[in-house]
Amino acid sequence: MLLSATITEKSFGHKLLHKGVAFEIQDKEKIGLIGRNGTGKSTLFAILTGEGKDFQGDVQVRKGSIIVSSRQEHHGLGDQTVLEYIQGDLPEYKRLVHIIDTYPEAMGSNERKIQEFTNALERFTELGYYQLESEIEQAFEAYQIDPSHMHEPLGSLSGGQKRMIELIKVQRSRGHLALIDEPTNHMDYVAKESFIKWLRAADEAVMVITHDRDVLGSVDRIIEIRDGISYGFNGNYDKYLRTNKNQMSAQVNTYDLTQKRIENLKEDVIRFRRMKEKSRTPGTIRRFKSQEQKAKDELEKLTALDKPSFWIDQESAGGMKHKLADTYDKYKATNIRVRTRAKATDQSGKLLVQASNLSLGYNDQPLFSGVNFSLHEGERLRLHGRNGAGKTTLVQAIMSQASNKPDTPLLSKCFAGEVHVAKEFRIGLYEQEISQKYLSLTLSGAVEQILRDKGLPVSQQHIKQLLGDYLFNPATDGDMPVMKLSGGQKARLQLIAMLASDPQILIIDEPTNHLDLPSIEELENALMQYHGAIIYISHDSFFVSKLGGETAQIGQ
Repeated sequence: MLLSATITEKSFGHKLLHKGVAFEIQDKEKIGLIGRNGTGKSTLFAILTGEGKDFQGDVQVRKGSIIVSSRQEHHGLGDQTVLEYIQGDLPEYKRLVHIIDTYPEAMGSNERKIQEFTNALERFTELGYYQLESEIEQAFEAYQIDPSHMHEPLGSLSGGQKRMIELIKVQRSRGHLALIDEPTNHMDYVAKESFIKWLRAADEAVMVITHDRDVLGSVDRIIEIRDGISYGFNGNYDKYLRTNKNQMSAQVNTYDLTQKRIENLKEDVIRFRRMKEKSRTPGTIRRFKSQEQKAKDELEKLTALDKPSFWIDQESAGGMKHKLADTYDKYKATNIRVRTRAKATDQSGKLLVQASNLSLGYNDQPLFSGVNFSLHEGERLRLHGRNGAGKTTLVQAIMSQASNKPDTPLLSKCFAGEVHVAKEFRIGLYEQEISQKYLSLTLSGAVEQILRDKGLPVSQQHIKQLLGDYLFNPATDGDMPVMKLSGGQKARLQLIAMLASDPQILIIDEPTNHLDLPSIEELENALMQYHGAIIYISHDSFFVSKLGGETAQIGQ
């Protein structure tokens, strides 16, 4: 056993995150950690690394084992060079470098320091740190990142590049257990394939927080955090779906029987009370009083139980028997409500966006050339290409052409061809990052500003409805600062912004990043029913399979 964790209580403010989390991790085991947004998966990682100490329970790590972890955020680290950042997070690197650099001048004939210096040299060699820079350079080239970025500030890199830096760091750490939080968000398809290949072959144990179904298809076991409790599922994502359906079906039946029992007990309490009141002999009164109290006690115990969060994937739920399916629909967990254009416009079939032999880039360097496509009302178009190939540049060009302001500048340079966008069509844009202008606002303030920016009427009732539709608590979440929202919460805010004006064209950039499995499924269902046109960028093979459409290759 490499690690054993038992967490009986972990709270965040007034919210109880964990009340029954228990699992073990074995050598070389690959585990996917899943759960609805806000269930405390990243908090659990902090506990496992020792950063989170405010909890009840115990975490045991085998003596001498090294745990390495990735970061999602890099606040305050942007001024370091990429190489310095990687080196600083490697096990023992700072300590060993300090000894090797400072001891020769200070140790003199001190035998203890001489031995520490000798041991440091041996350990530095054992960890391969003398070849570190050349190995990192090779890893950069393997991930098609320009090695010159090694000596640039970390803050100058894109989100996708930072994800790959985290992967390089974890791979080079060679610990016994790697904890990786959402590794494939912002990764392109080549980088993701490389990560999955590494995951399958890695000598270390790996626990990865992810809802990327491609990654979950390559793990040995899945642990789900649900209602503060951990549930283990042997096998990969496909096995999880089958097992989850069977377990959830049994739990739904049990919960339904409990609800019926509660109704019967309520009737029993009333019946025993009336019979007690009608009784005339002390013995009969005592008997009905005892039966009433017994029913009350059981009723109190059952009503105190929290309702479990039930979710079965749509395909599996479709195979359930009618009666069970109806019961599941009655009790299933609340999901986001994505309101999209449900009817085709009277301009169905109209050409909305067209690119002809298009080449865009910056300065004197085109990013891509020879791009041709046309998008009509109701059609789907996938922009496919590597990170940095120019997909986002093309989206910016489309948005610039769609602007009603004729003097809106095109940020990139057009080397050849043209892109044409039909006028008077509303476009909803989903970007990978929240706009800076919303970060200093509260959640309610950001939603209000989004509505104002789109020229839409604003009311507190409408703001609260939108928050509720996307699983925010209108009473308590509205005052949360946007900059402190989790990745999943920011993704849901992006959906609000994209759909607020009832757009006729959606442009979506990696929409499944940060969303949990039920929310991804709800988004896919809504987009499949959407009658407008969709341009999307996604490296999620499941999502691409659902949306379909034509593909425009951007770059090589």
